[in-house]
Amino acid sequence: MTYIITEPCVGVKDASCVAVCPVDCIYATDEDDQYFIHPDECIDCGACVPECPVNAIFAEDEVPDQFQAWIPVNHEYFKAERDEFYSKFRDLIAAAKEKNRDSEHANAELYNR
Repeated sequence: MTYIITEPCVGVKDASCVAVCPVDCIYATDEDDQYFIHPDECIDCGACVPECPVNAIFAEDEVPDQFQAWIPVNHEYFKAERDEFYSKFRDLIAAAKEKNRDSEHANAELYNR
C-alpha cells in the first residue's frame, strides 16, 4: 500500500508533507502544481497525513470516492513520460487547480506563471 495525494493539493503544493517524510518519497518538479508520493518508495508510515493543511493525503485503500481518480494520477506520474502523463491528466489537474484557486491555502506563485 501507499499514500495518495489528491485534488485539494493541486494549486496549493504545501511542502509540509515533504519535510516530514522519513524516506523522501514525495516528489514534484517546479512545473508541477502538486506533490506526488512514489508508490514503490513509500513505507506507509503516514507521517505526511497530519501535516497536510488541506487534508489531501490518504492511504490508498482509504481514498474517498470523490478522489478515486487521483489514484492513477499518483501511480502514473512515476511511470509515464512527462508529455504522456500531462496529455492524459491535464484536464483533471487543470479543473482541480481552478477549483482550488480561491482556497485560503492556494499558492499564488502557481497561479501567476
